[in-house]
Amino acid sequence: MKEIRKIIRAYDNTNHNEVKVALAAVVNVEESSYRRIGARMLVQSNGIWTGGISGGCLEGDALKRAQKAIYNNSPSKVVYDTMDDDKNQIGVGLGCNGRIEILFTPIDPADASNEIELLRKIQDDTVPNILLKIIGAEQKELVGRTLLLQSTEITEDFAGIKADELKESIRHTLNRKRPMTFEHDTSEGTARLLVEFIKPETRLIIVGDNYDIHAMLGISQQLGWRITVVGKAKKLPKSVYQIAEQVVDYSQAAELDVNDYTAIVLMSHDYNHDKKLLPIFIDKKPGYIGMLGPKKRFIKMQNDLDTDLSEIDYLFSPTGLEIGAESPEEIALSITAEIVAKFRNKSGSSLRLKEGTIHDRV
Repeated sequence: MKEIRKIIRAYDNTNHNEVKVALAAVVNVEESSYRRIGARMLVQSNGIWTGGISGGCLEGDALKRAQKAIYNNSPSKVVYDTMDDDKNQIGVGLGCNGRIEILFTPIDPADASNEIELLRKIQDDTVPNILLKIIGAEQKELVGRTLLLQSTEITEDFAGIKADELKESIRHTLNRKRPMTFEHDTSEGTARLLVEFIKPETRLIIVGDNYDIHAMLGISQQLGWRITVVGKAKKLPKSVYQIAEQVVDYSQAAELDVNDYTAIVLMSHDYNHDKKLLPIFIDKKPGYIGMLGPKKRFIKMQNDLDTDLSEIDYLFSPTGLEIGAESPEEIALSITAEIVAKFRNKSGSSLRLKEGTIHDRV
């Protein structure tokens, strides 16, 4: 969502009377790729671009193709095939050994339903959304057509695809919680449909007011997470208020909204604070709860609360991945990495131990 916000800001700051824009989006990936489905880049006709669709190796060529789509006022698609790492394919050796499909769509600012405006509607949502996009069709005019489903329900046909068929594709996508592509029959032939699962922004609640929360604030801000700090106002410097979206007192913790995409980190260094707040947050069932401190502290907490905390799969104590972290910055890195791993349903182990490709197949 951080990239989407940057694209929306760039779009809003564009003088559309003088400059035209197009959206380049990754719509399919096979084997290895630095970016995945859903990565986007806003390209202006003057050559300025925001966002990214690769690690930097495709952007130059994609810029030219996006400008061509703007000039022709028509969506276009290209497949960058680096399975054999052929440097002649686009003039550079990418080394990705993958196949990346990019759709270039001119954006009409007069169209209130263009993709940028659809993304604007969901940037503050706290639940996942579904975006339907035609990425290939015998009817060329269907390519690039999009539909946002904020309720994830559909009752009408889309681009000639029956609602019942769409429901089945959406169901598969929601079950896997990741973008998926499908082939569908229409009255005029076949169409390739991308069902994009767009997760809401990660929300982080930091409980504590000591100096080590600043490292957590810094790395979380870089990740684009929305941050709430729970602590004593008089102990928190102005910089915390500049970064955090919300600052509340310990007594207000029970009032905070929590969902599956919320991570909570208890780092007050106060056992009594943690013992009081932990049951409150457990009852809210967030996606992740982490608690600082050694294992013996966790065992004492478990005994005092007379609850088997080990059965709670979203509670991590000690919090963080085992990387030998020592400084506040390294500890923050360890914790945020564990949060990402939990939300992506990954183990957090070394990639060199993984069999097969880095990313799961779509």
